[in-house]
Amino acid sequence: MTHVVQETNFPTLKLLQRGKVRDMYDIGDAYLMVATDRMSAFDVILPDPIPDKGVVLTQISLFWFDIMAALVDNHIITADVSRYPESCRPYADDLRGRSILVKKAQPLPVECVVRGYITGSGWKSYRKDGTVCGIPLPDGLVESDRLPEVIFTPSTKEALGKHDINIDFDEMVRRIGAPLARQVRDLSLSIYKKGARIAAEKGILIADTKFEFGMVDGEVILIDEVLTPDSSRFWHEGTYAPGGSQKSFDKQYLRDYLLSLDWDKTPPAPRLPQVIIDNTRAKYVEALTLISGNSHGL
Repeated sequence: MTHVVQETNFPTLKLLQRGKVRDMYDIGDAYLMVATDRMSAFDVILPDPIPDKGVVLTQISLFWFDIMAALVDNHIITADVSRYPESCRPYADDLRGRSILVKKAQPLPVECVVRGYITGSGWKSYRKDGTVCGIPLPDGLVESDRLPEVIFTPSTKEALGKHDINIDFDEMVRRIGAPLARQVRDLSLSIYKKGARIAAEKGILIADTKFEFGMVDGEVILIDEVLTPDSSRFWHEGTYAPGGSQKSFDKQYLRDYLLSLDWDKTPPAPRLPQVIIDNTRAKYVEALTLISGNSHGL
């Protein structure tokens, strides 16, 4: 039976923050990161959750964190609820499958976006002036084209409810310094390329994605989530056809539904029909099953 968690309420734990999807608790030497079933679109949290979404995001991230550990360390301490501190045990049912105990990292104030295909805001920018985040691209590209080479296009990390703003690499250097900017750029490109290669073997094209990094004891580590349907665009390789939008495993299906409505992308968001909720859930679960080879009982 599906166990929906729209918001956690653990009165004996110290709530640090609620993000668009994740609730974070400070439990002393570590943070408890819980992926809820909240769904956001256009930086607005929707009134209806997507059942099991938090489990999908957590399990896909764990799969990728493990694979990418050869490239960069990450913030995971454990995802085994039985190994959590005693203070977390009363909430085990809500935590199982959708939470991770993580190191206390200092997040970098930038989002590290990598694009292998031209779509979304990148496509809009290209149509306007032939560039994406200041990077000139060849003439004649069509929507969803594979880029001649993978590009790194950082953005700001804005407060909840505000839109992140695309910036160029020079602006990223001004914000965090050249050595750190180069390091996370190179890591982002390496992680994307490795992930895209593995996903393609499973019939998924990763069009673009975003990563977050943090600092622990002076070292850069990978934090938050990795190559999930929330942070990436996943396309079906078998139906990929440049020249328009693509069949996807991510929240683009939901965005497209919302764009069909008379809604100005500001709160309050509209309620979702049950068929949209069910179809969105199915896309997330399919992504988990294809990527990890395991549906985790969903």
